[in-house]
Amino acid sequence: MSIATTLFPDFALILLGFALMRGTNWGAPFWSGLEKMIYYVLFPALLFYSTARTRLDFASTGTMLQVALGASVAGIALGWLARPLYRAGPMVFESGVQTAFRFNSYIGLAIASRLGGEQGTSLMALIIGFAVPLANMAAVHALVHKSGGLLAELAKNPLLIATASGLAFNLLGLHLPDVIGATLARMSNAAIAVGLITVGAGLRLSGLHEAKGMASHFLAVKLLAMPAAGLALGRWAGLPALQLQIVVAFCALPTASSAYVLAARMGGNGPFVAFLISAGTLLSVLTLPFWLGLAA
Repeated sequence: MSIATTLFPDFALILLGFALMRGTNWGAPFWSGLEKMIYYVLFPALLFYSTARTRLDFASTGTMLQVALGASVAGIALGWLARPLYRAGPMVFESGVQTAFRFNSYIGLAIASRLGGEQGTSLMALIIGFAVPLANMAAVHALVHKSGGLLAELAKNPLLIATASGLAFNLLGLHLPDVIGATLARMSNAAIAVGLITVGAGLRLSGLHEAKGMASHFLAVKLLAMPAAGLALGRWAGLPALQLQIVVAFCALPTASSAYVLAARMGGNGPFVAFLISAGTLLSVLTLPFWLGLAA
């Protein structure tokens, strides 16, 4: 099966969300509520379920995690290079820099499942668990003067809480009862499918009225430089085939939809971030198959 064929169902769900948002009169409150249910209930259930059941053999996955986090650090550093390179209005850089390194976990877990089934999903969930705090710290840092503090933002992040709880559950040697495991499995399946639909519903291609050079910089870092770093580091480290594909897929993901929520909540430039999220998601239709093809 070709990479394009593998990714088609996931991008088809994004397209379905785009069509439903514009072809129905369900209204913004419906989509907002759906997004909150995924972010606060379904997706944390997926992360907890995956990390609680993952075989934590850091001898085999430690190098993969180092490569993924190393590429993330490279994305953060390259994103911050935009500050001295481009002129921008107030809160443009601070809002947009997060789009150079944050990642859409919905798309990531969907792709990982297609690439490696349950094993691929577990590997991606493990990377997400360690990358969420790193990406959130870097994103909140740029906007922290508008918030109640970095630690407060991290402490209430549902994805971080779910992942930390799942890892703790795993390390303690606990086991999920079958009925609870089956319930969490159903919630996990719903999180991926409905999450992709909400990604499509949130696409916006307006809002780029300034800082076009900076916007191009952020998109190039996220979709080109970061996956290139992940591929180079992964091959240098000699990662197994599936781990290399999962790392490259993670690095090549478009920006998280929640980047807009963070910018809007913390007094940033929401329309600018919304454009970057949407443009990156659409461009990833081309860039994701390219990078996965190189990693195959």
